[in-house]
Amino acid sequence: MFLTLSPTAGPLEKLWHVIFSGLCLAIFAFLVLPLVIVVPLSFNAEAYFTFTREMLSLSPEAFSWRWYRELFTNPQWATAFRNSLLVALGATVIATTLGTLAALGLAKLRPALRASVMIVLLSPMIIPIVIVAAALYFFFTAIGLAQTLTGLILAHAMLGAPFVVTTVLATLSGFDWNLVRAAASLGAGPVRTFRRVTLPAIAPGVISGGLFAFITSLDEVVVVMFLASVDQRTVPRQMWSGIREQLSPTILAAASLLIFASLLLLLFAEMIRRRNEAARISNPKE
Repeated sequence: MFLTLSPTAGPLEKLWHVIFSGLCLAIFAFLVLPLVIVVPLSFNAEAYFTFTREMLSLSPEAFSWRWYRELFTNPQWATAFRNSLLVALGATVIATTLGTLAALGLAKLRPALRASVMIVLLSPMIIPIVIVAAALYFFFTAIGLAQTLTGLILAHAMLGAPFVVTTVLATLSGFDWNLVRAAASLGAGPVRTFRRVTLPAIAPGVISGGLFAFITSLDEVVVVMFLASVDQRTVPRQMWSGIREQLSPTILAAASLLIFASLLLLLFAEMIRRRNEAARISNPKE
């Protein structure tokens, strides 16, 4: 995150290094501090959204698993978690499949045509989410998919597919297409070639894109507010409703679990990236 300071750096360079490091720390604190505060507040024994005197003095009686127990025993929250996992898993499978196929097709197009198609495929990331949600609502209502879990899965798959396309396309930039031609010359069909040659080579990009699609679905709330019925609330929608209808620190417990899950998925994606990079360095000819 910080610049490496040369041993022979002059006074001005040292001053710039200190200023730049301070700016990095300030930006990092601005982005992370709200998330860090949520976690200890979720263990508050009282029904408050602020640190009590007992918490600041680190009294054991001030901390409790009360809101986490409420999170797993309340039927509304249990249903919300079930819906979130079901929608996220379904959307991830669809987004990963379609996004990988789209990236394979884009990799073979001319650069000018590829750029034009990419604009269309990445439009769900560019267009404001409220507009996307409204358009999906009118379209899904016309075909009978509004207020259904199937509609939510398809909508979240559309939102997650661009992440898969970009990550897989980046992985394909270093792929040797001569391997595909060699497999075809040896009698392997397209499906077998993809399963035995192409997929293992682009697996890190596919997995990373799938993880980002999963996180996107798990965190999305605007489309859910437009498309979901009352009994199809996801965790973000339940959190939003809880803030408006029944304010409870259970929301903080749910937010802490989502933060923890997102960190684990991002760490897993980083491990895959580093492993692939290390394999590429150790086998430069591949």
